[in-house]
Amino acid sequence: MSELSISLQPESPPPPRPRKKKRAPKPRRDGISQEKSHRRALIGSIIISSIVVHGVVLLIFGIWTVAKQFTRPEARFEMKKVVKIPPKTPEHKMNVAKHEAMAPKPTFNDKLVSTRPVEFALPELPQVDLDQMLPLDPSELISDQVNSLVGSAALGSGLGQGLAGGGGTGQGMSFFGVQTQGQRILLLFDVSSSVVNKANAAGIPLERIQEETIKLIGGLPISAQFSIIQFTGNYMPFTEELIAATPANKDLAKKWVEEKWNKSGAMSASTSGVISNVQGVVGVLERSIAMRPDVIFLISDASFQWRAGEGGGLGNIPYEEIKKAVDKLDQGPQGEIPLNFIAFQPKPDDEKEWTRIVRGTGGEFRQLKAE
Repeated sequence: MSELSISLQPESPPPPRPRKKKRAPKPRRDGISQEKSHRRALIGSIIISSIVVHGVVLLIFGIWTVAKQFTRPEARFEMKKVVKIPPKTPEHKMNVAKHEAMAPKPTFNDKLVSTRPVEFALPELPQVDLDQMLPLDPSELISDQVNSLVGSAALGSGLGQGLAGGGGTGQGMSFFGVQTQGQRILLLFDVSSSVVNKANAAGIPLERIQEETIKLIGGLPISAQFSIIQFTGNYMPFTEELIAATPANKDLAKKWVEEKWNKSGAMSASTSGVISNVQGVVGVLERSIAMRPDVIFLISDASFQWRAGEGGGLGNIPYEEIKKAVDKLDQGPQGEIPLNFIAFQPKPDDEKEWTRIVRGTGGEFRQLKAE
């Protein structure tokens, strides 16, 4: 009992807990503060929207740029045709000068007259014989020089008919009885063995053909141009282009006809000056067009062959192909080029076809027979 003690005093109560202070209520914003807050929110939303829109636009542009690289059109190459006007040839200037020289010269009858009296009188002009004075017109000087160089060639008798001067008047030229006019003459000779044999049978041997050719060239005026091509299948031209009918060129042509004329009836492509040609007379006509003549003489028997295609056999040329080549003759410097055909013993069918073809060009078909 002694160990137990009972306290009769009551225990003291625990101290009271401190109360938390209440936060003071936030003051209410007035109208100006709310308006600023709304304005800041609006500006921020506008900036964000602008960034988003620009980003979307840049994304679309990038996608379009990449897609454009894959849809680029294929490259196209175009070639434009260049139109060139050929220069005027020297003979044109000579023809113009001669034409102007033929025109009558103006005469002056005016006298020196005073409109009011003067204290002195002018002496009378001396009487001068104007016919003895030298011409002062340059065109007349050129015409006189040309006439002195040409001499009787321009008015001579090439094969009995002569050749007119540069003005294009007169009877023109004649070759084996075929009359024509022109200043750019091209002679095409078929020298195959069949033609040589038929010419001999017609009483016109090879030597006679050479003589008539040299005589024709010798009668050309200096204002004319000419060339020669001899052919079988392959062909040999005298010159690459038409050359002026000067005395020196005429001598070269005479020497070429006498020394280079083919007499064997065949023409090998390995021979110097011979050009390989598998198209026969069609290839010769195409070469003739490139030389730009204004009159052509073709001497043959009117029977032509070619090798159709690569490795093809020898056969007659269809007249449709010949007609196509002849139709290109209207590309001459003065329009259509007359094609004159001199034939030795042609077959009736060949004569009929060639007559129709050459008349379409304004030329003449003439058959030479034994007299």
